[in-house]
Amino acid sequence: MKSFDHETIRLNSETDTRALGLRIAEAAEPGDVVALIGDLGTGKTALTKYIAEGLGIKGDISSPTFTIVKEYRSGRMPLYHFDVYRLGSGDELLDIGAEEMLDGDGLCVIEWADIVADVLPEDALAVRLDYGENEGERIAEIL
Repeated sequence: MKSFDHETIRLNSETDTRALGLRIAEAAEPGDVVALIGDLGTGKTALTKYIAEGLGIKGDISSPTFTIVKEYRSGRMPLYHFDVYRLGSGDELLDIGAEEMLDGDGLCVIEWADIVADVLPEDALAVRLDYGENEGERIAEIL
């Protein structure tokens, strides 16, 4: 994804997370991939919700933990929201037909992307989310 350099961003509130999500959505083009990496509770789904908002997607955005992927088509481009926590490898992601979406007409946002990193495009935007030092703070590192 173009227009992002390596940077570290402190997310001290939902407002900060929303701003990052909207920024990612604004830069997104069909075929882009956002690879989210981080422990449980670091804000991967929250960031995805704000990316979806920035794309103009209406409705509730929730993690597709058990379905692996959810498609949203009400925005300026489709959003393919993956949660690959239950997968063991990139090959398993391809086995479920994700290649069409990765090379498709929308934006792919992949939670737990480190599990499937071997099959993601080299130009994917990787965002590592970590807990910050203060309560409620998160650190987003654009890799």
